[in-house]
Amino acid sequence: MMITVKDITNYLESLAPLTSQESYDNSGLIVGDKNTPVTQALICLDSTEAIVDEAIATGCNLIIAHHPIVFKGLKSLTGKNYVERVVIKCIQNKIALYAIHTNLDNYRFGVNAEIGKRLGLTNLQILSGKENALFKLAVYVPNDNREELAKALFNAGAGNIGNYKECSFYTEGTGTFTPESNATPFIGKNEEATSVHESKLEVLVNLHNLSAVTNAMKEAHPYEEVAYDIIPLKNKNIYEGGGMIGELEKEMNSLDFLKLVKEKFNCGIIRHTNIVKSTIKRVAFCGGSGAFLLKDAISQKVDIYITGDFKYHEFFDAEDKIIIADIGHFESEQFTINLLSDILIKKFPNFALRLTNINTNPIKYL
Repeated sequence: MMITVKDITNYLESLAPLTSQESYDNSGLIVGDKNTPVTQALICLDSTEAIVDEAIATGCNLIIAHHPIVFKGLKSLTGKNYVERVVIKCIQNKIALYAIHTNLDNYRFGVNAEIGKRLGLTNLQILSGKENALFKLAVYVPNDNREELAKALFNAGAGNIGNYKECSFYTEGTGTFTPESNATPFIGKNEEATSVHESKLEVLVNLHNLSAVTNAMKEAHPYEEVAYDIIPLKNKNIYEGGGMIGELEKEMNSLDFLKLVKEKFNCGIIRHTNIVKSTIKRVAFCGGSGAFLLKDAISQKVDIYITGDFKYHEFFDAEDKIIIADIGHFESEQFTINLLSDILIKKFPNFALRLTNINTNPIKYL
């Protein structure tokens, strides 16, 4: 069976939709034709020149990277820096280049879930739920057509709340309207006032399903003109977002836990604040650059917050309420390639996948 770039990227985006990425990000297909058949795929953290050379040497015509090689618009392609050289080399060698970055970070079973698994943590929860990601759809429909419409909305992705599906609420009332002379009413007659026993059907919709759900609603609704409201919610989506919290099965001495982290993630060094907790039980963590979630970690009363890229002055913000452990950006995300491999193998068990042999960490330690 031929597998195309689109087959792979569509599946990845069904789990970690592009609408879940942060506004500054550039996840998605960066180079290549989505309809190209894939021979082999190379999975990496960073798509450097050495990675492209590895893809060429191993016969891979798709690179799946965590970090996008292009963050800002390219105004020229002259090879003056490594970003342009990577793009040029991919084009010349007909290699598609795909990035799955903050959408995979925000995925409930993504980058941070992999970190939690590596640390042996249980009761994993999102640290900071995603904002502006939830909507309420309210649509008015004749009572006799309510169940059929609800089924269409559910099939399109509406009504999911955590471990519950097909969630909805409805109230019954009376709808009134007068079809004009050029209307084609489902109920009533032209130019005659009409009253109908209707239901107001309400469902929760995630941002990445909103378009599909709206289209399904219009397709399944019996009315020529559908009366509906799409209402943005202030609620955070607690099943999608930045960072995670987990718990150790048994408390550990703080220094012993830091040594465990260093071993598990092969850290050259761990930069940390004062050991203000003698033992560790509740752990917050975020792959990559996670200083922006420190306040959330403190508010959740965890013992330690593990991430990368803390700046000098940001360490003071711990205020002896929590231990900060900066294990490094690469170190915190290095197992993302294993995560992507596991995800794709389950869906495409006979597809040829290769994990890079190259350590792309630009930071070295003496």
